[in-house]
Amino acid sequence: MSKQKSALGRGLGALLPESAEEPLQSKGGIESTRLYNFDERIRSAGTISDVLINSVLPNPYQPREQFDENALKELSDSIRELGIIQPITVRRKGSDRFELISGERRIKAAKIAGLSLIPAYVREADTEAMLEMAIVENVQREQLNPIEIALGYQRLIDECDLTQEDVATKIGKNRSTIANFLRLLRLPPPIQAGLRDGVLTSGHARALLPLESVSLQKRVMDEIIKGELSVRDVEKRVRQLLQPAKKKEPRAAKEKASANLELAHLSDRIQRAVGTKVHIKPGAAGKGGKIEIEYYSDDDLERLIEYFD
Repeated sequence: MSKQKSALGRGLGALLPESAEEPLQSKGGIESTRLYNFDERIRSAGTISDVLINSVLPNPYQPREQFDENALKELSDSIRELGIIQPITVRRKGSDRFELISGERRIKAAKIAGLSLIPAYVREADTEAMLEMAIVENVQREQLNPIEIALGYQRLIDECDLTQEDVATKIGKNRSTIANFLRLLRLPPPIQAGLRDGVLTSGHARALLPLESVSLQKRVMDEIIKGELSVRDVEKRVRQLLQPAKKKEPRAAKEKASANLELAHLSDRIQRAVGTKVHIKPGAAGKGGKIEIEYYSDDDLERLIEYFD
């Protein structure tokens, strides 16, 4: 058991064939099997060599913007104990420099651990390949937040002249998945910040997209945070906000309708009493009016006169 622990403690070098060169001691106390010799030609694409951490330039196409400090601390502790298990990937940049393709989290943790050397795959890659490899590795292994993923997909489209279908093929996702992430970039900054901070899920954010008003989107986001609304709850709330408001009937129209209804009831009462049709016609501005009573023969008229006599 102690033998195995000792091998792991030496990092990736313990798992590789011994080099003819003498092992070098890194700043962090972890042995290195091969220091990249700048006077030699690159052996071949994919070869693992130990490179100086300070010689590795950041990847300008790195989609990740935020790194969890606690997670970096945990990884650095693991590196001190076990070494670098998975090499970073770099491409040569001049005679004594490299440019990071993928592995920024590992290289940051290695610096925290105090290492001066790090194992790396040395390969050639053009700008498009660098961007594609960085996105693919980060999306599949680094758990980017939804906005970082969406920005990465958008850069593949904009800078590498790819379609959504192309991106889906390279990332290994359905085109609809790519489209759904890209839709998140249509959201205003406050909502995107909620996604970055983990306050909202992608489902919550997409449910807000039908709302064109930023103030309404922020209002619903506050409701999500305070009320812990599910995605279905948010969809229902958005539908309510999108329903056209019922037009309020003007007060005068309501009063007129009420008065007409009352006159109709009075007409019915008189009509039942006299046995013929009765019309009540109010005067202008609600002042006075007239009552019309129909009759259909001279006998009918005589009957009405006797009724009112």
